[in-house]
Amino acid sequence: MDTASLVAIDTHTHAEVSCWNPFDHYGEEYDRAADKYFGSSRRPTIDETVAYYREKRIGFVMFTVDSESQLGRRRVPNEEIAEAAQKNADIMIAFGSIDPHKGKLGAREARRLIEEHGVRGFKFHPTVQGFLPADKMAWPIYEVIAEHKLPAVFHSGHSGIGSGMRCGGGLRLQNSNPMLLEDVAMAFPDMQIIVAHPSWPWQDEALSLALHKPNIWIDLSGWSPKYFAPQLVQYANTLLKDRILFGSDFPLITPERWLADFEDAGFKDKVKPLILKENAKRLLGLQ
Repeated sequence: MDTASLVAIDTHTHAEVSCWNPFDHYGEEYDRAADKYFGSSRRPTIDETVAYYREKRIGFVMFTVDSESQLGRRRVPNEEIAEAAQKNADIMIAFGSIDPHKGKLGAREARRLIEEHGVRGFKFHPTVQGFLPADKMAWPIYEVIAEHKLPAVFHSGHSGIGSGMRCGGGLRLQNSNPMLLEDVAMAFPDMQIIVAHPSWPWQDEALSLALHKPNIWIDLSGWSPKYFAPQLVQYANTLLKDRILFGSDFPLITPERWLADFEDAGFKDKVKPLILKENAKRLLGLQ
């Protein structure tokens, strides 16, 4: 990635549409509920996302969410994202996503994605994937990630997916309490864990966990910065300034909106470059 030419690195973007496989209409009610919750129905292709971020001079990390066991929907292929990242390495990095219910088979896939496809990290969503982060069924996958000293992103806090649906679409918010990551952080100290999003209603828990465990990071995706809790801004400006990351949650939130609101959200001028690019460079091993 040509970091010198970039204004920022967005560590949290989603691949929503596959160009390799036909769209899976099964479970499409989750999409409609999410459209209503986020006030957006944008679902660009990977190529459209690449073009968009290249125009904005923003590097980005992209992943899908493999929730085939819980939701029964086919995922966007990890290999499709990895291939796009290889073709657009100046601007894009691929993370993988593997349903933890796949256990040892999932661990084999993780190793293949790393060693054959250049995947640089992994994304988990405990609410949508229907698992508790410290459940031992996920540990074979964690072991591969830790062996290669790669980062893992975990959704935290409220989930827009399922919001407003009957019974929340069967998805459990409690799975995404950031404190449930403590056992994972202790068991895998060489795996850098990114707590995704301001973790409402558990923001203080996320901050405490990051203050206590040096392999815990926080990304600021999924919310406009003007809605951040004061304590999140406070610790981002001080004790956690080296482990806070810019993320948008694109396409649900655009980086333009996020960056515009970031300017007036109370972050110190000397901290802004750390959040926007320098911390991500260190985490991802970029020059």
